[in-house]
Amino acid sequence: MARKFITYFDEQGNDYTDELISVVCDKLDKCENIKHIVIASASGKSALKLADAVGDKVKIINVTHNCGFSGPNQSDISEDMIKKLEDLGIVTYFGLHAFSGAARGVTNKYGGYSPLDIIADTLRMFSHGVKVSAEISIMAADAGLIPVGEEIIAIGGRGHGVDTAVILTPVNSKNLFDLEFHEILAMPRD
Repeated sequence: MARKFITYFDEQGNDYTDELISVVCDKLDKCENIKHIVIASASGKSALKLADAVGDKVKIINVTHNCGFSGPNQSDISEDMIKKLEDLGIVTYFGLHAFSGAARGVTNKYGGYSPLDIIADTLRMFSHGVKVSAEISIMAADAGLIPVGEEIIAIGGRGHGVDTAVILTPVNSKNLFDLEFHEILAMPRD
């Protein structure tokens, strides 16, 4: 039996991005089977910091909001940032959130909850970042950007910056309940 340690941050937020990336780098140094990291970075800033820290040890996929998330025809990431990330070999994925997407449009208009709202809220009981990590891994898998059936690191948070990192085995959305969490590397306590 191997002892594993979790880094806990006092609260959610972007104040922990640098420390979280350090935790991820430490794990990568000890774990050679991780070949992909998926990170939720709406602006691309956290993905850029991650790339600076890990170099070319792993393939990084940046997941940002779908166009229109913050306003009609609006993207949360600049063309300049997309280019910077591309120059480092990082693909930026725009797509509907796996746990809301079009279902959110229905509930916004008619009320109620979708089954995906229940799944998202259940994962948020651990932390918002745990929910985001699961969600972006499904989104990236559905886009063919990460492999299913292989352990990856998924990084998420809430708002700006990142505060959660997990090791999981991603699945396509049609196999949602086969997603496996293996380790929580770091998360906020609140």
